[in-house]
Amino acid sequence: MDRQEYLSRIPKVDNILSIPDTKKLLEKFPRNIVVEAIRTVLEELRQSISEAKEEELESITIDSENLIPIISKLVEKIMTPSLRKVINATGVIIHTNLGRAPLSEQALNSLSKISEGYSNLEYDLIKGERGDRQMHVKALLTTLTNAEDAMVVNNNAAAVLLALNSIAKDNEVIISRGQLVEIGDSFRIPDVISSSGAIIREVGTTNKTRLLDYQKAITDETAIILRVHTSNYRIVGFAEQVSLSDLVKLGHQYNIPIMDDLGSGVLLELDVEGFEDEPIVKSSIEAGADIVTFSGDKILGGPQAGIILGKTEFIQKMRVNPLTRALRVDKMILAALEATLRLYLDPKKAKAQIPVTKMITYPINKIARMARNIEKKLVEELGSKCDIDIKKEFSKVGGGALPLLNLETRVVTLLPRTISPNKLASKLRLLSIPIIVRIDKDLMIIDPRTLLPGEDEIVVNSVKEVILSE
Repeated sequence: MDRQEYLSRIPKVDNILSIPDTKKLLEKFPRNIVVEAIRTVLEELRQSISEAKEEELESITIDSENLIPIISKLVEKIMTPSLRKVINATGVIIHTNLGRAPLSEQALNSLSKISEGYSNLEYDLIKGERGDRQMHVKALLTTLTNAEDAMVVNNNAAAVLLALNSIAKDNEVIISRGQLVEIGDSFRIPDVISSSGAIIREVGTTNKTRLLDYQKAITDETAIILRVHTSNYRIVGFAEQVSLSDLVKLGHQYNIPIMDDLGSGVLLELDVEGFEDEPIVKSSIEAGADIVTFSGDKILGGPQAGIILGKTEFIQKMRVNPLTRALRVDKMILAALEATLRLYLDPKKAKAQIPVTKMITYPINKIARMARNIEKKLVEELGSKCDIDIKKEFSKVGGGALPLLNLETRVVTLLPRTISPNKLASKLRLLSIPIIVRIDKDLMIIDPRTLLPGEDEIVVNSVKEVILSE
């Protein structure tokens, strides 16, 4: 047959729709999706025939029955949710690309209950009238931190933006050059300050800023002195920054509010060497900071949120700012955040039941036991196809927090003989439940620290399936 004849034999959409296997597809999936998939496959077939060399034409399938599996796969791909669960086997606990903090069982239960029907999001059940959505977390936040007042917006960048726009718009914000950080994904503190309508007044140098630098910069246009915790990097060696307590004294002397942007935000001190580098939220309040901002979905272990604490006079200015409505959180965030904060009322519960704090404080003997269990199960079936070992490694907190903290861990390393580590990692990412691993020195690495309960079995079975299929 010549090329034109091949093209003329491409089946019609209606003919494929009449095939019994296609009718089964139509019972499971919307007709418009199935039809679109058929048209896509037929167009690709038409293009293949048009571009193929003469000797390649015979190998191209144009039979309707043989096209059904291709159409079915495309339909399933279209209908698979884009946002879905993945398994984090990287050892990075607060993995920004993987959704940051996994939620506690209590937070998930609260989400389920609140999302299935109506709620008292903005309804005062005692008064029987409109209420304030912030009431669901305000008392918890003030109790846990000793802050005078509190409110929540949709992320920490929004918290900083709202605070500065409410208090320093058209006026100056004094900040050390050593604290003009990039938050991530090209979002930078100077850009946030500028977007708020405030004017940046930089003082000191990258590595050294003294109290006198701040004092000299104060003018009638000064609205706020801003301190930013450099959570995602450290300047060591010939370096100096002013303490929060000294800034508070300076602020009181000149009647200028002090704002402390903590970034991650730690509510509970964890017994892990090196963790003391991350400031405790309560300490900032007790040191006298007028405004404190931090994230809900990092070390706190809750949903994405920007938490603002401070003096009522400043929080009230933010509440009445029109930006607050644009930056507000919905019932889902409040439900998950409230449940997470309630766990912090009992520090033992917080350490044991919030996944982030639990992963950070995992004892090394437990991680080693998990690694040995994974290794044993993989060796049983893959011993002849893969070099499998356990190595000492370090996990990371991630999320731009504690960059110098190395958490000792034990990882399972794989060097397959029938497939490259990179290809194996790629295939694991394409599974129905994607598994994200690390590649280091031409080895595929599984770190048990970031596996949630039951995920070790999924990882083992998935790795076996992929390697045995090669």
